[in-house]
Amino acid sequence: MATFQSLPGFREFYPESLARRNHLFRCWRQSAHAYGFQEYDAPVLEPLDLYKAKSGDEIEAQLFSFTDKGGREVALRPEMTPTVCRLVGAKANALKRPIKWFSIADFYRYERMQKGRGRCFAQFNADIFGEAGPEAEIELIGLLVQCLRGLGLTADDFYVRLSDRNLWFFYLEALGLNAEQTRSMLGAIDKYERLEDAAFKIYTDAQGALDEVIKAKIVAFLGIKTLAQLEAVVADLASDDLTARLDDWRRVLGGLEAMGLSDFVTVDLGVVRGLAYYTGFVFEAFDRKGDLRALAGGGRYDDLVKKLGGPELPAVGFAIGDMTMELLLAQRGLLPDLVSAPDVYAIIGGPDERLAAFGDINLLRAAGYRVDYPMRELGFGKQFKVAAESGARVALIYGSDELARGVVKLRDMTQREEVEIPRDQVAVAVRDFLTAE
Repeated sequence: MATFQSLPGFREFYPESLARRNHLFRCWRQSAHAYGFQEYDAPVLEPLDLYKAKSGDEIEAQLFSFTDKGGREVALRPEMTPTVCRLVGAKANALKRPIKWFSIADFYRYERMQKGRGRCFAQFNADIFGEAGPEAEIELIGLLVQCLRGLGLTADDFYVRLSDRNLWFFYLEALGLNAEQTRSMLGAIDKYERLEDAAFKIYTDAQGALDEVIKAKIVAFLGIKTLAQLEAVVADLASDDLTARLDDWRRVLGGLEAMGLSDFVTVDLGVVRGLAYYTGFVFEAFDRKGDLRALAGGGRYDDLVKKLGGPELPAVGFAIGDMTMELLLAQRGLLPDLVSAPDVYAIIGGPDERLAAFGDINLLRAAGYRVDYPMRELGFGKQFKVAAESGARVALIYGSDELARGVVKLRDMTQREEVEIPRDQVAVAVRDFLTAE
C-alpha cells in the first residue's frame, strides 16, 4: 500500500505548530490595524506574464508555473507586490489616498531549500500607495518595528538597516560613473557584504577596469553608519541632487526619532536590495546576533504600478516572512505555550445526565465559551482526570443526585472547590466565575 508524504519544501501544520503561526498572524494584524492599514486578499494563481513583466523572463525558473486546462500560462504567486500593484492600479482613481493595505498570505517559490526558507511560506505584506514623500517610509518602518516588538522582541534582538538607491545613484554619478556603470556597481554593492572585495568582479566583468581611487571611495561610503558621517561626505561633493536628498534623510530619521524608534534604526548603505524595481529608500530588518538571514525587507518602488498597466502612483512596501521569524522567536524563548484548553469541562454521570448536560453545553458554546465533555461513558474518577489534563478552568458535574435536585456542581479546577448552582443559572454562574479570575 502506498505511503504518501508532503512535497519537499511544503510544511504541515499540526494543531500546536498552527497555533504558533496563528500567534504571529494575530500579532501582525493587531499592529497593522493600529497603524490604520486595511486587509485585502487576492488569487493564489496569477498569469505568468504578471511576474515576467516585473522581473523578466528569468523569473520563471523560480516559479511553480504551468499551462492550465484553458491553455493559459499561469504561476502560483511567489510574492504579493505585482498582485497588489494590479489591484490598486485597477481602481486607483476610486481609492482614497494614501492607500494603506496589508495582507497575510501563502507564497510559492521553486528554489533551493535552506534554513528559514521553504518552497511554500507565509508573508505579512504592507504597502502605502499615493504618498511620494518620506512620510510613507516613516510610517512603514514604524509599522515594521511594531510588528516585531509586538512579538516581544526588543532593540537588543533586531534592528532596521536603512539605505537609499537614489543616494547611491547620485553619489556614483558624482564619482563620474554613467548610468550603465552605476547599475553594474549596484550589483557589486549588493553582494559586497557577503563577498567583500571579490564583489567588485561583478562590475569589472561588465564594465572593465575599476579605478582604485573610486573603489576606495565606494568602500568608504559603504562604511557610513550615521547621518553626520553622510552629511560630511556630501559636503565635499558639488552635487545638488545629493544635497537635496539629504533633506529626505533628515525627515525620515527625524520622524523615526520623534516616534522613539532611533534605537531600532541605523544608517547602512550596504543594503541596496538586488531587485532593480526599487527607486529610493530601501530597508531590511536583521537579527542583532546575525544568526539568521534578513527578517524583513522592503523599499520604495514608484514606477511599478505604471509598469504593470496602472497609472503613475508612488509606492512603498515591505514583507516579513513567517519561517525566519519563528526561528528567531524560538531562539529568544518568545514562542508562548499555546495550549488550546477548554474553558469548561462537563463531567457526566449516565445517559439521562448526558441529555441534561447537552442543553447547558449548547448554551455555553453559543455564548462563546469553549466547552468539552467525554463522548463515551467513563467513570467519574477518569473524567476528573481528563478534565484536569485538559486545562479547563471550571468543571460542571452532572450526577444523578444533582439532576434529581435540579442543580449542577461547579468545580474550580485550580482551587478544587465546589458550589451547587440551579440548572437555570449555569450560564450566568460560568460567566461570573470566568470573568472574576
